Amino acid sequence: MHPAPRVLRRAVAGATVALLATAVGCAPQPEDKAASAPSGSGASACAKGKLATETSGRLTIATDEPAYEPWFEDGKPSNGKGFESAVAYAVARQLGYDKSAVVWQSVPFTKAFAPGAKTFDFDVNQVSISDERRKAVDFSSGYYDVRQAVVALKGSKAAAATTVAGLKGLKLGAQVGTTSLDYIDDVVKPDRDAAVFAKNDQAKSALKNGQVDAIVVDLPTAFYITAAEVTDAEVVGQFENRGAAPEQFGLVLDKGSALTPCVTAAVDALRENGALAKIEQQWLSDAVDAPVLK
Repeated sequence: MHPAPRVLRRAVAGATVALLATAVGCAPQPEDKAASAPSGSGASACAKGKLATETSGRLTIATDEPAYEPWFEDGKPSNGKGFESAVAYAVARQLGYDKSAVVWQSVPFTKAFAPGAKTFDFDVNQVSISDERRKAVDFSSGYYDVRQAVVALKGSKAAAATTVAGLKGLKLGAQVGTTSLDYIDDVVKPDRDAAVFAKNDQAKSALKNGQVDAIVVDLPTAFYITAAEVTDAEVVGQFENRGAAPEQFGLVLDKGSALTPCVTAAVDALRENGALAKIEQQWLSDAVDAPVLK
């Protein structure tokens, strides 16, 4: 199992950098995409730079706009800065596409895993792999193991919570379509319905304005929010994983995409050769343990 999710390496130093959000989208798929897909297995099926991509000779990668820290920096996924931007380019190189051959596309988060053909080759946007989402899209193997966390204003009743039961009487909020919201509904099961927001920016504003007692986000984002965005807030704690396997982010592909085995092989190679760990070390700091809410 991967170490506990990590706080931003440069959270405090980057306190003035704007947070952004990531995402994915749906659109009609060229009819010849699957038909022209390579057959067979191994290197011949995933010939470097020769995949049946949306645009011949180019790799189209999607994410949301805005794109949040620590996953991207300066709202520019194409700059290679931030954990997910770096991962995306590492996967591209593994597939045989250099930076100049990568095309970025903006697609809303919730459309990443919605049914329907896609106009991107893969999406990178903190999309957690789940059986339910697999009904509509394909996923690569996981590129990051993650925990969900609770953020509340310092000194508040929510900040004093040490257990899941201590959250039940609070007004909690999270972004729509996220596993963060699932943890509120399925794990906390609060007395009041969760507040649902289109973007994490809206959730943060609601927290600052007292419209919610606490918000749930992934742990790296929680550390960034408290270090650089809402500095009078703190990470209350993190949830335990549900089930034996950790929650993982995966790259999203069209359902039945011929690229799925190749993209998965690229992610697996990057994990095995230590590249993913190096990227994580560069863009996410050494692990900082938040209390576990039980």
